[in-house]
Amino acid sequence: MKIESAWREGNTLVLSTKDPLAWRFLMGFKAGEYEIKKKAPKRSLDANAYAWVLIDKIAFALHLDKTDVYRNELREIGGASEIVCVQNEAVPKLVEIWESRGLGWQAEQFPVKTKGCTGLRLHYGSSSFDTHQMSVFIDQLVQDAKALDIETMTDRELALLKEGWK
Repeated sequence: MKIESAWREGNTLVLSTKDPLAWRFLMGFKAGEYEIKKKAPKRSLDANAYAWVLIDKIAFALHLDKTDVYRNELREIGGASEIVCVQNEAVPKLVEIWESRGLGWQAEQFPVKTKGCTGLRLHYGSSSFDTHQMSVFIDQLVQDAKALDIETMTDRELALLKEGWK
């Protein structure tokens, strides 16, 4: 539902929408179930396509599988993962559900001191990236490609590609 306007009346926040089905939201509303966040700009499909071009070239140069290159590159992106402590018996199901979301959605297990728990580093796939995260991902791929003497877009072309995301 798109919020058209918002204002304050005393200590109450009032939100306005023109959505004719907003009453359905109101009928099912439960306190604490919703969170308001600033809408992050979506990344460009061109950025995703270019990322896969670079991943393909890197994989070819290193004689590796494209999926492995993609997954390895994702694990290097800061701010694109969560660390959680999970009860041991819940780990297999959580890992299964998390990794079913796509190629990049990965769960790495690590030991923790809490008895009966396992640490998990949950990596997000690039499909969830906003423009900043995708920009960092592309920059990382470009840097790795250049290290392998793989031709990449010029700095100007990259700047124009990123400018097109805004």
